[in-house]
Amino acid sequence: MSFTAAVLLGIIQGLTEFLPVSSSAHLILARAFFGWELPPEFGLAFDVALHVGTLTAILAYFRGEIFGMARALPQLFAPDAGASARMLRWVAVGTLPVVVVGLSFTDVIEQVLRTPAVAAGALTFGAVLMLVAERLGPRERTEDSIRWQDALLIGCAQASALIPGMSRSGSTIAIGMFLGLRRDAAARFTFLLAVPAMLAAAAKEALELRTAPVPDGSAALMITGVVVSAVVGYLTIKYFLRFLATNRLDVFAAYRLLLAAATVAWLLAQ
Repeated sequence: MSFTAAVLLGIIQGLTEFLPVSSSAHLILARAFFGWELPPEFGLAFDVALHVGTLTAILAYFRGEIFGMARALPQLFAPDAGASARMLRWVAVGTLPVVVVGLSFTDVIEQVLRTPAVAAGALTFGAVLMLVAERLGPRERTEDSIRWQDALLIGCAQASALIPGMSRSGSTIAIGMFLGLRRDAAARFTFLLAVPAMLAAAAKEALELRTAPVPDGSAALMITGVVVSAVVGYLTIKYFLRFLATNRLDVFAAYRLLLAAATVAWLLAQ
């Protein structure tokens, strides 16, 4: 892999991990379209580097909320729990579906679903979901109004994003909107909900990597991936939340449909 490819993949990861367009689909399609095939041992290491970068971005941006939830841990089951303890409670509830699906279907996801064809289908389905959510009634609820039922349903949407092309943020924001949450409120809960899943994914990949030989000279490329994906990811979170306060998701749905169409055309041309 060249330095340019490492930078481009870091940018793709940093943007698409948080925008509702699917990071997994973009990484699959970028490698397929441009022929960026990596040796298995380096490909896994570079994936870990990209995930560490975007995890760093989300921890840095939401550091206040995360520290607040950590301090509120002793109040987790208290009847008069404060806002931070309640948010920690709902993040825990929302994480359950992705744990169950991830443990039960890891092999199917990794060996069967990570293809351009599956990504194209999921991109299309997710786009339709967002377009429908945008055309419902008014949504005024904030993240402070989330209940355990809401957290569980949004968590199921996060689990569906294990399918390449569905998008964690796209699926969860759309479901949050169906439940009456404002776009930006749904996105903030989505990003907090992503922290345990991203930590678990990075830890799992790191464990798989611990006995694998990493090619010489790859350290600089992995550091590049971490730094680029972290910086781009932080800026993406910041400006995406501002965008959602006053704008619809239609532009992202249109982009997903165009990318799905381009993928189908590419597959037919092979």
